[in-house]
Amino acid sequence: MFEVAELGRKVSRQEFDEAEPALRSELLDAQFALRDRKFPVIVIISGADTAGKGEFVHRLNEWLDPRGVDTHAFSQGSDEEQARPRFWRFWRTMPARGRIGIFFGSWYSEPLVRRVYREIKGSQLDGELDRIAFFEKMLADDGALIIKLWFHLTRKEQARRLKHLQRDPHTRSRVRPADLKNFKFYARFIRTSERVIRRTDSAQCPWHLIEATDRRYLDLTAGRIILESLQARLKDEGAGMVPAPATGPPSPPARAKPGQTVLDHVDLSQKLTDRRYRQELEKYQGRLTRLTWEANAKKISTVAAFEGWDAAGKGSAIRRVTAAIDPRLSRIIPIAAPTDEEKAHHYFWRFWRRLPMAGDVAIFDRSWYGRVLVERVEKFATENEWKRAYLEINDFEEQLANRRIALAKFWIHISKEEQLRRFKQRQDIEFKRYKITDEDWRNRKKWDAYKEAVNEMVARTSTEFAPWTVVAGNDKNFARVQILKTLCEALERLL
Repeated sequence: MFEVAELGRKVSRQEFDEAEPALRSELLDAQFALRDRKFPVIVIISGADTAGKGEFVHRLNEWLDPRGVDTHAFSQGSDEEQARPRFWRFWRTMPARGRIGIFFGSWYSEPLVRRVYREIKGSQLDGELDRIAFFEKMLADDGALIIKLWFHLTRKEQARRLKHLQRDPHTRSRVRPADLKNFKFYARFIRTSERVIRRTDSAQCPWHLIEATDRRYLDLTAGRIILESLQARLKDEGAGMVPAPATGPPSPPARAKPGQTVLDHVDLSQKLTDRRYRQELEKYQGRLTRLTWEANAKKISTVAAFEGWDAAGKGSAIRRVTAAIDPRLSRIIPIAAPTDEEKAHHYFWRFWRRLPMAGDVAIFDRSWYGRVLVERVEKFATENEWKRAYLEINDFEEQLANRRIALAKFWIHISKEEQLRRFKQRQDIEFKRYKITDEDWRNRKKWDAYKEAVNEMVARTSTEFAPWTVVAGNDKNFARVQILKTLCEALERLL
């Protein structure tokens, strides 16, 4: 694979000086045109140590308008980053639409190095690469232009550069102990790098192998690849072309009867007397208090997602949960319509950045399921967007589970008649009147469409690592205790 980057290509000083001004000018034109377009650009700089990755990042920042560029260098994760799933640090740095993000070191670095040093098996590396490929597909399906550059050096050239840097007292500090250690495993790095490239090279997100022996050749070649990729996308966008639609997930299981859904099998007659409720509430709140402190001590986080019909009792259930958790450990995250900043990023950006620190509890009042519920039914998302969201949601939740985060998902179900009774009660009681809006009445008219969406949501996203709990909510006493008990059980399984 790397033979194509070992051909001895060179560019003279005169050739470089003649080509650079035009390249810079065209890159700026493309960058300015990008500002008004609805897609971000992600440039990944990877490859061999001493291949000139850092120098090219500096060159690129010199060529482009820095006001539209975000540069991120990833090394050892901070305590804040290590307290969350691995991809959290990358999601929070994603460029907004119309901007360019330069990633010097990326999601490829850690699994590659860990495999070279035999910290993970080949099968584990393949699993990581499959996740990376899916991650990049998510971004590309959402419109992102991903440009992946791999700078290659022969072993002989890398050895020469390391010796040259070490001899010069002004550059000696640039040679890290890790660089010398990595050089000893050059052959292993090459084999692993080839595997990384081969498994993550795709039509949407191709790799570009660049010979890095001559730095002028590298700079011009990498710059032209970025320019041509940008120009091609800008041309496609101008012609009204969009990325190819993603293939949707498999169809959900067939139903026993037409129109029958998972909600039809919820026993809404389940109730608790007030006396039994008080006893169970005290029991499970006390249990949850102890468990959240124990989880905090062991750095186990909790994520709870609450969904349900309007007036189903999500808010009152959440209050019973938070009453059992020390406020220093928990945070309620209400999810409403996305802000302009959130709209400028991938749909999942706002959820990834709100994940709790290790040991803390995040409670989402509405969640990432809005895409396959309200956005689907109200047509705020295209059919392609909400259909591909099922796979994206499962991947997101699997990453949480792999990080040993206790994940609980609740759909609070009530009957249509009970919802009407609660709506009327809210209208009649002055201090509850703010809870009922015209939008609630409009949503009620689409009950059957929402019911269908909920059924498909459960069928496609209730997994072994993140099962749904469909709560019988006609009786609020029963619903609150069921939620508290489920949260306790989720934490106990991990503890």
